[in-house]
Amino acid sequence: MSTETAKKPSVLFVCVHNAGRSQMAAAFLTTLGKGRIEVRSAGSQPADKINPAAVEAMAEVGIDMSAEVPKVLTTEAVKESDVVITMGCGDECPYFPGKRYEDWVLEDPAGKGVASVRPIRDQIKDRIEDLIESLIPAAK
Repeated sequence: MSTETAKKPSVLFVCVHNAGRSQMAAAFLTTLGKGRIEVRSAGSQPADKINPAAVEAMAEVGIDMSAEVPKVLTTEAVKESDVVITMGCGDECPYFPGKRYEDWVLEDPAGKGVASVRPIRDQIKDRIEDLIESLIPAAK
């Protein structure tokens, strides 16, 4: 592992289905982080596919996440991450001392149309911008 890789902070986004909120957050962090942050997402009970309204809402802001698939949450993913951000998965997320945990309370976009997903997307983007500033202070 190169020293550059070792210094890169890593973030894991977790929600129940890994089909909406956590996928949008991961897509924003991947795009806005410009490769400076390692990004993972997972779900405690992954859905069969990504929420189409979330895909559409992200496409409206120029981010294509149509190829993403929900992934199951593993203990390894939590262990390998510096920051674990949960979005409504409650106690199903494993806890390891020394990690930075945040719980983002966001409306679940499941079953909602794109008009209802847009405000959730925008809230996630604002939080991602703050997260990047906290992980890479010179990012402002």
